[in-house]
Amino acid sequence: MENLQNDLFLRACRKEKIDTTPVWIMRQAGRYLPEYRAVREKADFLTMCKTPELAAEVTIQPVDIIGVDAAILFSDILVIPEAMGMHLEMNEGKGPVFHQPVRSSSDVDNLKIIDPFKDLKYVMDAVKLTKKELNGRVPLIGFAGSPWTLLTYMVEGKGSKNFSEIKKFIYNNPKAAHKALEKISDAVAEYLSAKIESGVNAVQIFDTWGGLLSQSDFNEFSLNYITRIIQKLKRTNEPVIVFAKGVHHSLDKLTASGADVIGLDWTMDLGEVKLKTGGKVALQGNLDPTVLYGTEELIRAEAVKVLKSFGAGSGHVFNLGHGILPDVKPENAKALVNIVHEESRIIHSA
Repeated sequence: MENLQNDLFLRACRKEKIDTTPVWIMRQAGRYLPEYRAVREKADFLTMCKTPELAAEVTIQPVDIIGVDAAILFSDILVIPEAMGMHLEMNEGKGPVFHQPVRSSSDVDNLKIIDPFKDLKYVMDAVKLTKKELNGRVPLIGFAGSPWTLLTYMVEGKGSKNFSEIKKFIYNNPKAAHKALEKISDAVAEYLSAKIESGVNAVQIFDTWGGLLSQSDFNEFSLNYITRIIQKLKRTNEPVIVFAKGVHHSLDKLTASGADVIGLDWTMDLGEVKLKTGGKVALQGNLDPTVLYGTEELIRAEAVKVLKSFGAGSGHVFNLGHGILPDVKPENAKALVNIVHEESRIIHSA
């Protein structure tokens, strides 16, 4: 067992006793920080992902600057499809582009089986270097996209408003879609297991596009594969967080997926979800990210609402209900971290 100076995040994930609610912020290593932008001026986004020294530097920045209770490895969910043989371009302002998207059974057959220690060695090197430089200050989280979310990008080829290509694919070629999802699931399970072996203390699966699907399609094309990954993970006691945005209808099924923590977007009430899930899992979230545009008084009032809706006791990791936006002031993010620590101590001691 590693000796961490601050293990609040891991204790909350495991529903162990805490006196302060831990907080980290999705996309905390990002453009809202001038220090991040300074590194970004020297290298493009993918180069940063693939250069362990740069990835480690920006991973640690929010720990030093805003005082979060966990670091999350700077990377991108699309390193997996790239390792599977798809050519990825990150276009400034437009986002990721695959010029040859997956549209047929033969495209699915062409997806490579990956060895994360070879094909994604730069990620494992970044984990090791970050762990060394963190020196036990806080835990490190590794992450991956869910198979459904990855396949959505792989089939659409670029950002989309109505996601018609991925819907056509699952409805007109469900066999190929399931074959692709199986391949991606195995890649994600191997990748997250390799990250755990390399030293991360917890992993998060992002199902950003789970909310695009109807309830039955979500179970068939997303949840099944998330569950498969969790079952296949090689881990000792590293918590698994599942964040499925916009998925209100399947909280009971997400709770039964094997995840230790369920991440919630800002449209859900933590207290209600806590009742619904019956304390079987820890909960993460779920402040609306745009609250960070407000005054410190507003941030405090809204953060307290979130803390009070969960109530006293362990099993809550404070976070935003989605990623921090790039034009938020860093001092507002820092204020949020201090407010969560101060106000949660009052709630826990009562």
